Amino acid sequence: MNTLSSRVPAGVPCGAAPLFILPSSGDVHGASCDAPLDLAKVRDLPALPAAVLELLRLLGDDEVDARALAAKIGLDPALTAKALRLANSPFYGVSRHITSVLDATVVLGLRAVRTVATAASLVGSFEAPSCPGFDFPGFWRHALYSAVSARLVASAVDADAEVAFTAGLLHDIGHLVLASGFPDRFSQVLALRAGHESELEQQDAERVLLGLDHAAVGACVTERWHFPKQIVEAIAHHHATRALGAVAELAHIVRVGGVLAHGLEVGHPPQVPLACAELWAGLGLTREDWPRIAAETESQAQAICAALLD
Repeated sequence: MNTLSSRVPAGVPCGAAPLFILPSSGDVHGASCDAPLDLAKVRDLPALPAAVLELLRLLGDDEVDARALAAKIGLDPALTAKALRLANSPFYGVSRHITSVLDATVVLGLRAVRTVATAASLVGSFEAPSCPGFDFPGFWRHALYSAVSARLVASAVDADAEVAFTAGLLHDIGHLVLASGFPDRFSQVLALRAGHESELEQQDAERVLLGLDHAAVGACVTERWHFPKQIVEAIAHHHATRALGAVAELAHIVRVGGVLAHGLEVGHPPQVPLACAELWAGLGLTREDWPRIAAETESQAQAICAALLD
């Protein structure tokens, strides 16, 4: 897949699919990038277990049989337990107890079970990196809150809620890749950002010190994991105020979902922030929709975090 090669500078490969123009790193607050990271060196970090990659392949197959999927998930007792815990949580609000993965496909539907299995398999596949300043539990909490928020926003605008959930879950996976593969250098990014939080965005700090940002890294890795093109491109553009072509709506949903999730995490007032007011309105949502979706996100995200993180 060579999705964005026409907009790519030389020297930024990602296997057969180089991605994204990266802004010049320059010098910010005395920091500069002397040795930019090469996407070719991060494309396999962090490595996923073969069983998880095979599951993700099945999850991405629109023709997969429910029994085959249930059988594959059932080979992993820990994954099965997490998936059933999530399926029975208030997040889905089912009226009866689900006792098996196959049962879940009947009650929730095959697409919802694919979403459940993707979340459960990914959340359980990584060890906490030894990266000073990186909050591993906080990373997954934000990922799950963003996923829930994106799902609710997508439902409100008649977009694909399950795709939005997965894109929201993975939108910042580049942070985890960088913290796992390059802990010393990423800790410098976190320190620079912490020292200039009011004037320097996370992705700008990454570009300054690494020569690329977590959105490019996340897109490269999720492409390597064979996630659908629309999810890969939404991750690539989730910080853009104006995304490109058909990917625009999903990228904007992921963006506002992440902002809403962050607001809940830090206790911001339940109102549309200026940072995404234009995107929010562009999706056809009103100011009154924000507190409603925020309240639903808080309730559902607490349930999903309890199912997958506790």
